[in-house]
Amino acid sequence: MSVLDAIRLALTQIRVQKLKSFFTLLGVTIGVMFLIAVVSIVNGMSKYMEEDFAAKFLGVNTFTLRRFPDFNMGNVTDAMWKEWQRRPLITVEDAEAVRDALPPNTHWAIQDMTWGNPATSYRNGGPQSLVAAVSADYFLIKNLDVERGRVFTEQEEQVGAPVVVIGKETADTYFPNIDPLGREIRLEGLPFRVIGVLEKQGSTFGISLDRQVIGPFHSALKRVTKSRRGLYGVLVQGQTADINLDAQEAAREVMRRRHHLHPSEPDDFVMETSESALSGWQSIKQALVIGGIVLPAIGLVVGAIVIMNIMLVAVADRTREIGIRKALGAKRRDIMSQFLVESATLSLFGSILGIVLGFGLSILIRRISPLPSSVALWSVVV
Repeated sequence: MSVLDAIRLALTQIRVQKLKSFFTLLGVTIGVMFLIAVVSIVNGMSKYMEEDFAAKFLGVNTFTLRRFPDFNMGNVTDAMWKEWQRRPLITVEDAEAVRDALPPNTHWAIQDMTWGNPATSYRNGGPQSLVAAVSADYFLIKNLDVERGRVFTEQEEQVGAPVVVIGKETADTYFPNIDPLGREIRLEGLPFRVIGVLEKQGSTFGISLDRQVIGPFHSALKRVTKSRRGLYGVLVQGQTADINLDAQEAAREVMRRRHHLHPSEPDDFVMETSESALSGWQSIKQALVIGGIVLPAIGLVVGAIVIMNIMLVAVADRTREIGIRKALGAKRRDIMSQFLVESATLSLFGSILGIVLGFGLSILIRRISPLPSSVALWSVVV
């Protein structure tokens, strides 16, 4: 019997015994579907963390000098937290010393942040906005563009001009149906003139990136962020990954010298990059991928056992058919190939259906959630 004849006979049996074939297909279909769907969710979460979260909060080829980590997915003990609190503050003088030591082709910015309650003549009260007092290169490092107006210049930052750039949601909330450019917004009673509105940024982990007010660090805004208590951080960006590494080493050397650390003493500051911030996520991701493979694989094994048992029952039910075929000259390997092809055909159909449903589930997840869920082709192969 040729393979084509065996497949044709298998399809006939599947069509005749619809209920048995349906339950046989079901185990394989569900196993394959969930394998592809789970891996696509993990893939989507990974893209969300690396492209949305890390890129928007930390930037590309960027590190942030801080007193202690701002993003930490590991286990922070009480002892670690107490040690962080004992560390010296990151000051403006530290930031300027780091700036002077940086290699060429790097950008630098002071960053101080807090949550504030803006107010305008058009609305008092509303959701809090993230208030940032920064130096001029901040917009370049964070890749922030304005939808209307402009960002403040280095000269405006140096003289402390009372100007701000606001997020789109802040503009819509505090200047309803009004062009905010040139108008006044107040923070803790201090007036600032709006000179620009940022392009829509979206949200990450439920935090809206469109609710923000950004102004010059040397303006009165640093009174709002209370920079005398220490800076939120110092941002540095190299044009390439290698330049960024050189900048990190230069900043580390400056900070260790300023903090009078001996060679045997560990750093009492951190230089946070997207890789360091996501180091905890990488271990979580590995566990999710392994779980996403192992659990559906158990379902596939169960599906295979179901197919095996159903085929054993089928052999017993079709003893008369087998006897007639042997009497007509069929060999043992012909009988064996018939049932193997039939079971393989069932498995193949179940797999194809599972792949289609897995793709569909991935698309559904992408549409109803913020996760950029995408099917990993290796999961289809597996």
